[in-house]
Amino acid sequence: MGEVSTIGLDIAKSVFQVHGVDDAGAVVIRKRISRAKVLEFFAGLPPCLVGIEACPSAHHWSRALQAFGHTVRLMPPSYVKAYLKRSKNDANDAAAICEAVTRPSMRFVPTKSEQQQSGLMLHRSRQLLVRQRTMLSNAIRGHLAELGIISAKGRNGTAELLQVVANAEDDRIPPAARFCLAVLARQYVTITAEVGAIDKRIHAWHRLCEESRRLEEIPGIGPIVATALIAEIGDWKAFRSGRSLAAWIGLVPKQHTTGGKDKLGSITKQGNRYLRWLLVTGAMAVIRYAQKHGTQKRPWLARLMERRPTKVAAVALANKMARMAWAIMVRSQRYKEPQLLMAA
Repeated sequence: MGEVSTIGLDIAKSVFQVHGVDDAGAVVIRKRISRAKVLEFFAGLPPCLVGIEACPSAHHWSRALQAFGHTVRLMPPSYVKAYLKRSKNDANDAAAICEAVTRPSMRFVPTKSEQQQSGLMLHRSRQLLVRQRTMLSNAIRGHLAELGIISAKGRNGTAELLQVVANAEDDRIPPAARFCLAVLARQYVTITAEVGAIDKRIHAWHRLCEESRRLEEIPGIGPIVATALIAEIGDWKAFRSGRSLAAWIGLVPKQHTTGGKDKLGSITKQGNRYLRWLLVTGAMAVIRYAQKHGTQKRPWLARLMERRPTKVAAVALANKMARMAWAIMVRSQRYKEPQLLMAA
């Protein structure tokens, strides 16, 4: 047996499994290591290729092992599963990772920096709080509807209901119900304030990031979408084209091709759900503005809206926005309106 050249590392909370092979593929290392001894173990190894599944804490371990001179490759767990033999356990998982990382056709996940992960924490925290605020709003609406109190949709309607709950002289709400609704109302107000605080941090980061400001020039992309793209996509050149980026986000149709006959369906809903939701929401804002003010500046969108439903057009526009973002970042350019391109 030779010197270890490739290692499959199955990470966990406390106990890690290591599976190492030499250049000939013979097993050299197969052992369990506690979390406290992982860095000590890899510090004593010569530089080698290390494969890790892209799961929580994987980016941290990737940065730590790269500091020792190792080449670390992160892989989606769904791509590693095909190399798993027989029963699932830590040893077999590590062996499957070791096998998968050497495949030339394997797709890898770029290691995120601490700055990227900090930016993603802002977006993930905001997304969680927004969901909780929506749940509270729906709960308040539902409870008051049982008492015959209805309001309009949206935040203005919720604000009206909060005023009703705060009005102790309103005898339509029984005392016990008012107590419960007041608890929900206080949580709603608190979460709204926390969302506002996170928004301020995101906007401050956006103002300091030149790349994010360039992305904001694309119609439909604001500070939230721009900073999310910067945080999620570290190396834009890792994608061969704008279509590859759109496919990674999940904005391309699902294929079912057989016998040389191509059949395209709806979008796959695979990829990055958060970016897809943000881009489609931004595209809907562009479409609503176009419906109100006209589409003279965007004839492509006008033709699309004539023959396709609004939400289908929004997904197509979101796909186009992702491609424009890739072109701007890879070529270090700025966004130009279509009529300016025609004039040039």
